[in-house]
Amino acid sequence: MPLFPRAANAYAEAVAAPALHLARKPAALSHVEAAALPVVGLTAWQGLVDLADVTEGDRVLVHGGGGGVGHVAIQIAKALGAYVITTAGVGKRQFVEELGADEVIDYTTADFAETVRDIDVVLDTIGGDSVERSLGVLRPGGHLVTAVADEDTRLIARYEAAGLRFSGIAVGPDPVGLRRLVELVEQGRLRVHVQETFPFERVADAHRLLDAGHLRGKLVLTL
Repeated sequence: MPLFPRAANAYAEAVAAPALHLARKPAALSHVEAAALPVVGLTAWQGLVDLADVTEGDRVLVHGGGGGVGHVAIQIAKALGAYVITTAGVGKRQFVEELGADEVIDYTTADFAETVRDIDVVLDTIGGDSVERSLGVLRPGGHLVTAVADEDTRLIARYEAAGLRFSGIAVGPDPVGLRRLVELVEQGRLRVHVQETFPFERVADAHRLLDAGHLRGKLVLTL
């Protein structure tokens, strides 16, 4: 994830990058899988570790556990010793359970705001009203970390008024985080799921699928 949020020319055949923005590929991952890990891995890591300081025994709710960031976040939270609850459609239940989710809420048939309580950390990858409705599931002093609604000043004020913490993830290059992700992969505690690969000639198809949402894990372009 070099230079992010600056453009890193990731669709090029060769890219120059600062050495500190790189880490050695774990032997357990293919090049395709390794390409899929840094953005979602660092987003989840920085949200759960650097911002929320998740520790053993914490109750963590991951919104969108079957998606790119979400499916990695479940595994990182479990590696940290947390009890993990996630929202996911019925078609992704088995997928997120295999990743380690302790509870799965099918958002098409159940309202997480009515069924979950005493959450220490909510990691939001969905946005919309999920962030606002998460107010009621957090314990006093709980922490909402969002990857998509970090500039909503009205919501921030509501969280602060309720005695809760609100943080937005501005993911950035992180050599320490990359090394920790590699360690988890090598320990067999983290894997990245690639739903589909696309040759560069089909990049438009990849973007259309991405824009449609409801992905399971990540998409990868091959050059």
